[in-house]
Amino acid sequence: MSNQEVVSLSVGGVRFVTRASTLQQFPESRLARMLNSDDPEFKVVNGEIFVDRDGTLFRYIMDFLRTLQVSLPTDFSDYQRLQREAEFYGLYLLADLLSQEHLLKPRLEILEVRFSLQEMQAFFWIFGSCSTTIETLAEQITVFTGQQSGQSWNSPFPSQKPLVPLPLERPSHHNMVFQCGYDYSAGDQFVARYVSIKPDNRKLINGTNVLGLLLDTLLKDGFRLISTRTVSSEEKVECYSFERMQRPAGPAVTVNPTPGSSGVAQARRNQVQKGK
Repeated sequence: MSNQEVVSLSVGGVRFVTRASTLQQFPESRLARMLNSDDPEFKVVNGEIFVDRDGTLFRYIMDFLRTLQVSLPTDFSDYQRLQREAEFYGLYLLADLLSQEHLLKPRLEILEVRFSLQEMQAFFWIFGSCSTTIETLAEQITVFTGQQSGQSWNSPFPSQKPLVPLPLERPSHHNMVFQCGYDYSAGDQFVARYVSIKPDNRKLINGTNVLGLLLDTLLKDGFRLISTRTVSSEEKVECYSFERMQRPAGPAVTVNPTPGSSGVAQARRNQVQKGK
């Protein structure tokens, strides 16, 4: 059978269509050999290869063959059943990865937003247990600054210079600091700081509006607000705590093309590499 030939499978009544090369990703597996063997577990019915196994779990096996990564839903819990399916198909590398649930199970992520409103300025501190989340937020949030003059800082027609983006303060990989509002400069000059949070295109200067947009962005990103409290009544610092279950990125594997290399040996090599 050609590697580019399209193959139809019916696994427990669930239909899958893929290329032969995908099923032959691991040449020594039972799944790869079924295309050229008389394995009694695989029957050709109406032009489709019928397999009397769990079709719901087989979609995760197909995803692994296509991406060489273990990508499971956050609420997935059938590790042992999926491991048995992987062993049935002779995908021992996948079975080995599934036996290490601690690498695949979702982890609790904590994020905290502290907000302080002082006269014409608002200050934000964001702390996160996951540095990747903070990095993503840093890419979404932009602070713009520009000098503004006029009879009053809240003049309906203020004279304002073009806005310039400012880099966010990043004390560490796990937090960021920024502010918005007006800062008195000299004479009738004010430094105005606006905040924009993607995908929203507005540039907001009011601290309460920025806070609302920030909290809404976090909720849409899967976070859950678990508590609000006042950290410092004198400085008027409010604290908003969030959490979400975050599944770590599935471990990627490398197919070893060496002839005669068994799936079990390959799994052991990858296990050693993950432990480094």
